[in-house]
Amino acid sequence: MSELEYPANLRYTEDHEWVGDQGSGVVRIGITAFAQDALGDVVYVSLPAVGDMLSAGDSCGEVESTKSVSDLYAPLAGEVTAVNEQLDSTPELVNSDCYGQGWMYELRVADASALEALKDVETYKSSLN
Repeated sequence: MSELEYPANLRYTEDHEWVGDQGSGVVRIGITAFAQDALGDVVYVSLPAVGDMLSAGDSCGEVESTKSVSDLYAPLAGEVTAVNEQLDSTPELVNSDCYGQGWMYELRVADASALEALKDVETYKSSLN
């Protein structure tokens, strides 16, 4: 098995989600390689709706695999501005390209500085051991 990848330009959460700064106060969110690997084959993804207001820590969707169902948690407070509709028909993108085409949703964050409070790649990787 190849080693799982964790891009250095992203921030990470305790719940194995990644957050990528898209600029202009918008972040893109998905699950990490560790999470998709632990889940196994993803068969269904439930995402928040565009316009939903989320608080950090809110359960805002779920990822269903052949092994289990896991909740998605909002890593930051803000408004959902986009969701990855490709996942409706091809949820396996979460497995094949979790940092690219397998992204989940975008959020206009209430407090952009909160992004800095999330884990950097080294802190996240050390938490996996």
